[in-house]
Amino acid sequence: MQTQKPSRLLPTAVIAFGIGMVAALLLILPPVRDSSTAIVTTLYLLSLGAPIGFLLGLIFALRSGRRSR
Repeated sequence: MQTQKPSRLLPTAVIAFGIGMVAALLLILPPVRDSSTAIVTTLYLLSLGAPIGFLLGLIFALRSGRRSR
């Protein structure tokens, strides 16, 4: 039986998803929305981490799943 080296895909997915969700929640707040364009644009770009993290988590789940015989 071979030992597999640990995958860094899941921790990367969790971090990207967490950053994306926090940024998306911050965009809901009126003080942040009414602030400068640079802050809103930065938060918008960071919020794209949520779907990217979700996709990375899905890829990890599909790659690490057991294969049927």
